[in-house]
Amino acid sequence: MAIGFIGLGHMGEPSAFNLLNKGVELIVHDRRRAAADKLVAAGAKWADSIAEVAAGAETVVTCVPGPPEVQAVVAGEGGLMASLGAGQAWIDMSTTDLHQMACFAADFAKKGVEVLETTATGGVQAAWQGHVILFVGGDPAVFERRRAVIDGIADQVFYCGPMGSATVTKLITNTLCFVHQTALGEVLMLGKKAGLDISALLEAIQASYGGSFVADVDGPQILDGSYDLTFDVGLVAKDARLAMGLAREFGAPMRVAGLVSQIVEEALARYGPKAGALVATKALEEDIGVNLRAPWSKQG
Repeated sequence: MAIGFIGLGHMGEPSAFNLLNKGVELIVHDRRRAAADKLVAAGAKWADSIAEVAAGAETVVTCVPGPPEVQAVVAGEGGLMASLGAGQAWIDMSTTDLHQMACFAADFAKKGVEVLETTATGGVQAAWQGHVILFVGGDPAVFERRRAVIDGIADQVFYCGPMGSATVTKLITNTLCFVHQTALGEVLMLGKKAGLDISALLEAIQASYGGSFVADVDGPQILDGSYDLTFDVGLVAKDARLAMGLAREFGAPMRVAGLVSQIVEEALARYGPKAGALVATKALEEDIGVNLRAPWSKQG
C-alpha cells in the first residue's frame, strides 16, 4: 500500500522525494497545489484532500510548520483524526508542541492508529542531497514496524525514547543552532570592525575549536547577504518560543538562549516572518552601519 505525504515545504518536498526515489508509491497533498508539481511530474499521485491521502495510504507522513498547522491537519474538518483507522499509522516530522503530540497519540491509540514523532533536522540543502536526520519518539515496537518508511526518508535515524522525546531533542538542537547563528554574526562583526579580512576570518573560525556545522553552512550566507532563505525567521521564533516554554516547564535555566530568543523576536518584528533565518545579523549590520559582505559577494 502507498505512503501518504502531507506538507511539501522546504523540508517536506525533499523528504518526499527521498521516498519517491526509493521506488515508494507516494500520494501527496499540500494546501498549495503548485507545491506538488515536481513530485507529481516525477511519479507521485496528487490527492485533493487529507481524507483522500488517508484513504489510499497505509502510513501518512506530515511535515508542516508548527502547532497550528498540525492541529488543522489532524483535528480539522476532514483531517487525519477523522480519516485514519485501525492498522494505519501517522508519522509527524513537524517541530510542534510536546503536549499536543501526546494528546493526539492517545486519541489515535483508541482508534488503533499507530503514531510516531520523527522531527527532522540537518538543513534543507542537505535534504536535497538525500541527507535527512530524524529524531524518533514513540513506542519502540511501533518504530520497528514503521522503520522502513523512516529509513526511506532519512539516512540517519536516532531513537530518542517515548513520545515527546524527539520534540524535546529537536528543540534543544535548534536552540543550539540559533545561539551559534547569533554568536557567529557578532564575532564576524568584531572581526570586520577590527579590520580583518572577513573571508579569511571565517576560514580561521572553521579550522579552530570554535568551528561548527552552523558556521560552515550559514557563514557564507551571512557573507553573501542572503541570510538563509530556506528557513524563515518566523519559524526560528516559533521554535525558540517552544524551547523557552519547555525550559520554564521543566525549570531549566537558559539565560543565553533566552537572550537569543529576544534578539530573534526583534528581528521578526523588524523584517516580518518570511525573512531569512539569519536576519538577526542583518539587524546588527544595520544598527552599526557596517555590512559583513565578503569581497566576492555580489550584494553590497
